[in-house]
Amino acid sequence: MNKDHELLLQQLAALLKGEHDPLANAANLSAFLYHSLDSVNWLGFYFQQADELVLGPFHGQPACTRLPIGKGVCGTAFANNKSIVVADVSQFSGHIYCDTASQSEVVVPFYGDNMSGVLDVDSPQLNRFDADDAVFFEQVVDIYCDSIKPS
Repeated sequence: MNKDHELLLQQLAALLKGEHDPLANAANLSAFLYHSLDSVNWLGFYFQQADELVLGPFHGQPACTRLPIGKGVCGTAFANNKSIVVADVSQFSGHIYCDTASQSEVVVPFYGDNMSGVLDVDSPQLNRFDADDAVFFEQVVDIYCDSIKPS
């Protein structure tokens, strides 16, 4: 992991420290990372409600409100319990276009006692994300999930 990612993780942990509300922390996390990362045009959360992922706090253009679990990048990542990095969204079978400017994407699922869903990050650049970015966003999700655990 690069030093910029390490610094962002430290700053994020400090930002969320002491607050346990899932929506407040998702809102601050999405704002902080959206304004800290280059070439990102959408960054936010979808939370599980029954058999759908429902839009949560985010930064970027308006987004799809509901995504079926098992469909698209977000639904597939959640259903398979596995992060997905997509170099070119046009090559992902069943991709759901919420913003036609998005060209690449990384999605990290999470599962908790009081909140489950995905962190979704889009870029207007092809091949914006790689395996290191996936690890970084997995660590971001770990910080988020730890922050919302009751004390």
